[in-house]
Amino acid sequence: MIMRKPFSAVLLSGAIALLAGCATNPGALQIQEQGSFAVGGSVVTRSGSFDPLKPSDPAGQTLHGDHARVFYQVPVNARPLPLVMWHGFGQFSKNWETTPDGREGFQTLFLRQRYPVYLIDQPRRGGAGKATVAGTLGAVPDEQRWFNQFRLGNWPELFPGVQFSHDPQALNQYFRQMVPDTAPLDSNLNVAAVSALFDKIGPGVLVTHSHSGGMGWSAAMQNPNIRAIVSYEPGSGFVFPQGEAPPPMVSSADTLQPISVPLADFKKLTRMPIVLYYGDNIPTQPSALPGQDNWRTRLAMAKLWVQALNRHGGDATLVHLPEIGITGNTHFPFSDLNNRQTAELMARFLEAKKLD
Repeated sequence: MIMRKPFSAVLLSGAIALLAGCATNPGALQIQEQGSFAVGGSVVTRSGSFDPLKPSDPAGQTLHGDHARVFYQVPVNARPLPLVMWHGFGQFSKNWETTPDGREGFQTLFLRQRYPVYLIDQPRRGGAGKATVAGTLGAVPDEQRWFNQFRLGNWPELFPGVQFSHDPQALNQYFRQMVPDTAPLDSNLNVAAVSALFDKIGPGVLVTHSHSGGMGWSAAMQNPNIRAIVSYEPGSGFVFPQGEAPPPMVSSADTLQPISVPLADFKKLTRMPIVLYYGDNIPTQPSALPGQDNWRTRLAMAKLWVQALNRHGGDATLVHLPEIGITGNTHFPFSDLNNRQTAELMARFLEAKKLD
């Protein structure tokens, strides 16, 4: 684990302090402002003239699409920097709202700590499903794959001590929070929309999960309003300076490829504090189980990435939760049973980096 011991001690003490108050009623939320809007995207215009007598004829008509949808809340006496939360693959903003077993998610936990919170549905996903190109929506039974991939366990058994509810209704809710892409996934489109969001709201902290981790690095290299990144289990898109990329890493799931970028672009990531969090049940040796083994290589690549950032003067930290005594977390540490504890880790990071 790449982490300074004094910082981990601070994180643990903060987490314990929060857990001590978990049994108390948190009380009513005080929201000063809330709303939603679309950001980014494009407009397609069909040639010709619109004829109101032929409303089904596309001639002269427009199609707005490929935008992100953003829902935001600003609490009373808000802190200056908002948190922008971006979901992972096959997910949408629901991840951050409420846990599968019905408890408060990171959206509400951080509103209670007076952070403005912005939740993203990336283009062609969830509430931002309107695309400017055609897509194909399948109906494929694949949920047991994701049960294993997201490290709840090896189907049908949960891992011993896993931080996921044993209530069957929680698993039902968990599967129902997955959504399809309405058109081909386009990383450049997603990055442009998130960058446009930071253009609109100004400086803030980007919080990513899984697949949005790599896109988050790209957005931060484009937009200086991204002042810090908190990334939960990033799984792809690790960028390295040209000539410094490590070899691809092979697992029983796939081959993880690093991405080379110009040094000048890479160094933009060294201007902000970055923290990565990874959960439990990630093997240290090759495994024939692809759902777990792919995280072995992703964690290994993440460690090399953090080293590269710090070698170039960056401020990057990788926290492997079991190594600081927090065990059982799945691919979703922000919605697991101990999400108050993982929220406090993030809050202490923001405080330590003067982002609060």
